[in-house]
Amino acid sequence: MLDLDALANHPMLHIRAATDADWPAIWSVLEPTFRRADTYTYAPDVTEEQARHSWMKVPTAIFVACNDQGAVLGTYVLRPNQPGQGSHVSNCGYVVSDAARGMGVASALCEHSQQEALCMGFRAMQFNFVVSTNEGAVRLWRKMGFEIVGTLPGAFRHPRHGFVDAYVMFKQLQQP
Repeated sequence: MLDLDALANHPMLHIRAATDADWPAIWSVLEPTFRRADTYTYAPDVTEEQARHSWMKVPTAIFVACNDQGAVLGTYVLRPNQPGQGSHVSNCGYVVSDAARGMGVASALCEHSQQEALCMGFRAMQFNFVVSTNEGAVRLWRKMGFEIVGTLPGAFRHPRHGFVDAYVMFKQLQQP
């Protein structure tokens, strides 16, 4: 079972629902990642308006991880992976600011998202498109209990490595 009390008591990290007022800080986290075009399928020239619609309007829930001063260190979105008969499987996307990498923010966001998904009635979580060259993410998601259940050969056009594989990763969520 996930330990939300441990997350809530983390001395430097607070995870909460995002508000519209958080958008400028969220965009400052998302934009460098999207511009690099090496881990997400967003076009590197995505406009702020397009990104805002995709990140803030489409998902079921949006969260931010903040430090004690309130600065946004990372964010995630949570939504059904599919409509209708597949809506019991959740999907998430996570982005951590460059300055907060290596501080456990992604791990905390992933744990939090799983608990939120359970509270929302989801039975599993699936990541549809984990870029194979994003070794840190692949390693972390495996550590968090996700398995690679499929490989999409050459599905991602990496700016430096050319066409690389993308993974579909999946985890059954424990019911309380």
